[in-house]
Amino acid sequence: MKYLKFLLIASFLFSCKQEQAVKVEETTPVEQNPINEEGLPIGDNSKTSLDWNGTYSGIVPCADCEGIETTLTLNDDLTYTIVTNYLGRNDALEETFNGNFRWDDTGSKVILEGVKYAPNQFKVGENRIWQLDKNGEMITGDLADHYVLTKKP
Repeated sequence: MKYLKFLLIASFLFSCKQEQAVKVEETTPVEQNPINEEGLPIGDNSKTSLDWNGTYSGIVPCADCEGIETTLTLNDDLTYTIVTNYLGRNDALEETFNGNFRWDDTGSKVILEGVKYAPNQFKVGENRIWQLDKNGEMITGDLADHYVLTKKP
Protein backbone atom coordinates (compact mmCIF):
# COMPACT_ATOMS: atom_id res chain seq x y z
CA MET A 1 0.00 0.00 0.00
CA LYS A 2 2.87 2.35 0.84
CA TYR A 3 4.46 1.46 -2.48
CA LEU A 4 1.22 2.37 -4.33
CA LYS A 5 0.99 5.75 -2.53
CA PHE A 6 4.62 6.42 -3.41
CA LEU A 7 4.02 5.69 -7.11
CA LEU A 8 0.90 7.84 -7.15
CA ILE A 9 2.68 10.81 -5.56
CA ALA A 10 5.75 10.38 -7.78
CA SER A 11 3.66 10.25 -10.97
CA PHE A 12 1.72 13.32 -9.83
CA LEU A 13 4.93 15.29 -9.16
CA PHE A 14 6.46 14.14 -12.43
CA SER A 15 3.42 15.26 -14.45
CA CYS A 16 3.40 18.68 -12.71
CA LYS A 17 7.06 19.23 -13.56
CA GLN A 18 6.43 18.39 -17.22
CA GLU A 19 3.47 20.78 -17.31
CA GLN A 20 5.59 23.55 -15.81
CA ALA A 21 8.30 22.97 -18.39
CA VAL A 22 5.76 23.26 -21.19
CA LYS A 23 4.39 26.48 -19.72
CA VAL A 24 7.87 27.98 -19.48
CA GLU A 25 8.54 27.15 -23.12
CA GLU A 26 5.22 28.68 -24.21
CA THR A 27 5.87 31.94 -22.35
CA THR A 28 9.49 32.40 -23.36
CA PRO A 29 9.59 35.72 -25.24
CA VAL A 30 10.76 35.74 -28.83
CA GLU A 31 13.04 38.60 -29.84
CA GLN A 32 10.83 40.80 -32.04
CA ASN A 33 13.35 43.45 -33.10
CA PRO A 34 16.83 41.99 -33.41
CA ILE A 35 19.71 44.46 -33.39
CA ASN A 36 23.04 44.45 -35.20
CA GLU A 37 26.54 44.76 -33.75
CA GLU A 38 26.20 48.56 -33.73
CA GLY A 39 23.09 48.33 -31.55
CA LEU A 40 20.75 49.47 -34.35
CA PRO A 41 17.55 47.66 -35.31
CA ILE A 42 17.77 45.18 -38.15
CA GLY A 43 14.87 45.40 -40.52
CA ASP A 44 13.12 47.80 -42.80
CA ASN A 45 13.91 51.47 -42.34
CA SER A 46 14.99 54.28 -44.64
CA LYS A 47 18.68 53.54 -44.15
CA THR A 48 18.44 49.85 -45.04
CA SER A 49 15.52 49.73 -47.47
CA LEU A 50 15.70 52.85 -49.64
CA ASP A 51 18.02 54.07 -52.35
CA TRP A 52 18.62 57.22 -50.30
CA ASN A 53 21.91 58.46 -51.76
CA GLY A 54 21.55 61.21 -54.35
CA THR A 55 20.55 64.84 -54.77
CA TYR A 56 17.28 66.32 -53.51
CA SER A 57 15.99 69.80 -54.26
CA GLY A 58 13.05 72.09 -53.66
CA ILE A 59 11.99 75.51 -52.43
CA VAL A 60 11.08 75.70 -48.75
CA PRO A 61 9.21 78.59 -47.10
CA CYS A 62 11.08 81.66 -45.88
CA ALA A 63 9.80 84.23 -43.36
CA ASP A 64 11.38 87.26 -45.06
CA CYS A 65 11.95 86.20 -48.67
CA GLU A 66 10.19 84.44 -51.54
CA GLY A 67 11.56 81.03 -50.55
CA ILE A 68 14.78 79.17 -49.92
CA GLU A 69 15.95 77.14 -52.89
CA THR A 70 17.59 74.14 -51.24
CA THR A 71 19.70 71.38 -52.77
CA LEU A 72 20.95 68.54 -50.56
CA THR A 73 23.26 65.78 -51.77
CA LEU A 74 23.69 62.67 -49.59
CA ASN A 75 26.62 60.41 -50.49
CA ASP A 76 27.22 56.72 -49.76
CA ASP A 77 30.28 57.61 -47.67
CA LEU A 78 28.02 59.54 -45.24
CA THR A 79 29.08 62.98 -46.50
CA TYR A 80 26.74 65.72 -47.65
CA THR A 81 26.62 69.03 -49.47
CA ILE A 82 23.75 71.44 -48.89
CA VAL A 83 23.32 74.60 -50.94
CA THR A 84 20.75 77.26 -49.99
CA ASN A 85 19.75 80.31 -52.00
CA TYR A 86 17.41 82.92 -50.46
CA LEU A 87 15.15 83.95 -53.35
CA GLY A 88 14.21 87.60 -53.68
CA ARG A 89 16.35 88.76 -50.79
CA ASN A 90 19.73 88.73 -52.43
CA ASP A 91 20.04 86.31 -55.31
CA ALA A 92 23.81 86.43 -54.90
CA LEU A 93 23.50 85.06 -51.36
CA GLU A 94 24.14 81.37 -51.80
CA GLU A 95 25.46 79.33 -48.88
CA THR A 96 27.13 75.95 -49.18
CA PHE A 97 27.86 73.59 -46.30
CA ASN A 98 29.82 70.33 -46.58
CA GLY A 99 30.40 67.70 -43.95
CA ASN A 100 29.42 64.36 -42.57
CA PHE A 101 25.95 63.17 -41.66
CA ARG A 102 24.74 60.41 -39.41
CA TRP A 103 21.54 58.40 -39.14
CA ASP A 104 19.37 58.60 -36.03
CA ASP A 105 18.72 55.46 -33.96
CA THR A 106 15.63 54.54 -35.98
CA GLY A 107 17.42 54.72 -39.33
CA SER A 108 14.78 57.10 -40.70
CA LYS A 109 16.37 60.54 -40.21
CA VAL A 110 19.70 62.03 -41.23
CA ILE A 111 21.44 64.66 -39.13
CA LEU A 112 23.86 66.98 -40.88
CA GLU A 113 26.89 67.63 -38.70
CA GLY A 114 28.42 71.11 -38.74
CA VAL A 115 25.24 73.00 -39.66
CA LYS A 116 24.45 75.35 -36.78
CA TYR A 117 22.19 78.14 -38.00
CA ALA A 118 20.10 76.28 -40.54
CA PRO A 119 17.92 73.16 -40.53
CA ASN A 120 20.11 70.09 -40.09
CA GLN A 121 17.65 67.19 -39.77
CA PHE A 122 15.73 65.49 -42.55
CA LYS A 123 13.38 62.50 -42.63
CA VAL A 124 14.22 60.22 -45.54
CA GLY A 125 11.45 58.70 -47.65
CA GLU A 126 11.08 57.13 -51.07
CA ASN A 127 12.56 59.65 -53.54
CA ARG A 128 11.99 62.57 -51.17
CA ILE A 129 13.09 63.99 -47.87
CA TRP A 130 11.28 66.23 -45.41
CA GLN A 131 13.02 69.11 -43.69
CA LEU A 132 12.38 68.77 -39.94
CA ASP A 133 12.05 71.45 -37.27
CA LYS A 134 14.87 72.27 -34.83
CA ASN A 135 13.71 69.44 -32.53
CA GLY A 136 13.83 66.85 -35.31
CA GLU A 137 10.03 66.67 -35.64
CA MET A 138 7.89 66.86 -38.77
CA ILE A 139 6.75 70.40 -39.53
CA THR A 140 2.98 70.77 -39.22
CA GLY A 141 0.51 73.43 -40.24
CA ASP A 142 -0.63 74.99 -43.49
CA LEU A 143 2.85 75.06 -45.04
CA ALA A 144 3.91 71.55 -43.99
CA ASP A 145 3.71 70.21 -47.57
CA HIS A 146 6.23 72.83 -48.70
CA TYR A 147 9.09 71.41 -46.61
CA VAL A 148 9.71 68.52 -49.02
CA LEU A 149 12.75 68.10 -51.24
CA THR A 150 12.40 65.74 -54.22
CA LYS A 151 15.12 63.44 -55.48
CA LYS A 152 16.59 64.34 -58.86
CA PRO A 153 16.74 61.53 -61.42
